[in-house]
Amino acid sequence: MSTGQRTATGPAIRRARRFLPSRKDYAGLAASWRTDLLAGITVGIVALPLALAFGVSSGVGAETGLITAIVAGLVAAVMGGSPVQVSGPTGAMVVVLAPVVAVHGTGSVALLSLMAGVLVCVLGFSGLGRAVAFIPWPVVEGFTLGIAAIIFLQQVPLATGTSGTPGHNTLLAAIEAASTAAAPTVLLTLALVALVAVVMVLAQKLSRALPASLLAVFLATAAAELLQLDIPRIGPLPHSLPAPAIPAFELASLGSLAMPAVAIACLAAIESLLSARVAAGMSGPDGKPTGPYTPDRELTGQGLASIAAGLFGGMPATGAIARTAVNVRSGARTRLAAAIHAVVLLGITYFASGMVSRIPLAALGGILMVTAVRMVSRRTVTAILGSTRPDAAVFVLTAIITVAFDLIVAIQIGLAAAALFALRKFASLSSVQREDIPGAPSEGDEHIAVLRLDGAMFFGAAERILQEISQVKDVQVAIIRLSQVRMLDATGAHSLVEVISALELRGITVLLKGVRPDHLALVTNVGVIRSLRHHKHLFERLPDAVEHARSHVRRSAGYRL
Repeated sequence: MSTGQRTATGPAIRRARRFLPSRKDYAGLAASWRTDLLAGITVGIVALPLALAFGVSSGVGAETGLITAIVAGLVAAVMGGSPVQVSGPTGAMVVVLAPVVAVHGTGSVALLSLMAGVLVCVLGFSGLGRAVAFIPWPVVEGFTLGIAAIIFLQQVPLATGTSGTPGHNTLLAAIEAASTAAAPTVLLTLALVALVAVVMVLAQKLSRALPASLLAVFLATAAAELLQLDIPRIGPLPHSLPAPAIPAFELASLGSLAMPAVAIACLAAIESLLSARVAAGMSGPDGKPTGPYTPDRELTGQGLASIAAGLFGGMPATGAIARTAVNVRSGARTRLAAAIHAVVLLGITYFASGMVSRIPLAALGGILMVTAVRMVSRRTVTAILGSTRPDAAVFVLTAIITVAFDLIVAIQIGLAAAALFALRKFASLSSVQREDIPGAPSEGDEHIAVLRLDGAMFFGAAERILQEISQVKDVQVAIIRLSQVRMLDATGAHSLVEVISALELRGITVLLKGVRPDHLALVTNVGVIRSLRHHKHLFERLPDAVEHARSHVRRSAGYRL
């Protein structure tokens, strides 16, 4: 290989390595393997009913949900960009998948998982994962609050011993479940939820090293068995995984599934990145944050997870904030915990389905209710609500829409509202200031106006600045200083053309001073220079512009040098 070829392939190899597992992924494992092991077992038990429920709600069956949690959970744990992210089927994915299954049938889901997985991998390799950094803090925290509320509401049917209607809005399903609850079942299930909550709170107060969630599940199950309570349990489970295979497809089916695949890929990317970002800011039982994540690698890892799930007949997967939150709160520090979660599910499938089937659903609902409450930081909520009105409005709006509609709509509206408020604030920082003419005064200076533009001359502020400059009266020459304009777009440049034309029509000579070098091409192409009365009316120094303005005033007044 020649030197040139080695030079070209070197950066490519380094970029590829960013997406591959390394020893750094397991730094600190020697000190954390016990807590990682316990966290993985806890998450595996908590993830089991969720995987089954999401499979049923999507219309593809409980087995498909379980397969996805096992296969995608293991692949994402190894290949993903977050050390604590737990992946699998999620509630947000159900909303997108259910209509597709109704139209194209259950056989389309595995192929759809492959297609969406490839698209998410492309997003990761293209570097778009870092775009999540542009999502404002109030939007992220509003999303977190909304997701916490959804997680809590999703457990209402389990906590009341009822079943929600698949596909219904989470809030409506919770209200329906609560209204149809009947004694004595609801009293027994609520008692178990209370027991789980008390055990988890007390266990954390006694020692943060205790596996509170696992202990709570064990005690709740033991109580239900000893008292022989007639309440809903997990129930029968599948006993094996299918062999991997490429799903059968026709070219016509690829075309019809293209748009659903794009929608699922976008949802998977956004949900996984936001989940990883939220998890990075969460603290474990020791009070320490979980640490950073790699956005681009997270996308490729989630894409590969969906591809693997599709090969085993599963459904598309994403990072799941509910299971990730349980993982973090249980003390997870490395990828081992998420991998153990998948192994636990696999072991349950083959060896312990009978025993685990006796776990009360109410106990799992109680764990997730406590987890949802702990996801919301009172200090963070108080800080945002006490910051600025726009930030507080974005926070509340994002949270409400997340609960009332869905994640994608909430992110879209939250970003739009944040952008609108930011543009409004940015525009308010732009202004026009009339300055005194520097140096010793000269006769006729009252007929010269020096106008300094500050901030940004862009579409959000251009109209207001145009109106302010156009109100200049009783002058013969206007010097417009542009050296303090940090940002200029096409709208702002066009507004300058309108300002100059309007002033010239009123007989006011316009001189431009201090056009920044990075703005010169724009003002030239848009026509700002052409709108001046003379091309020599463009100056780099203010004294030169002032002297030129005074010469205009003297000539018009008939003064002689």
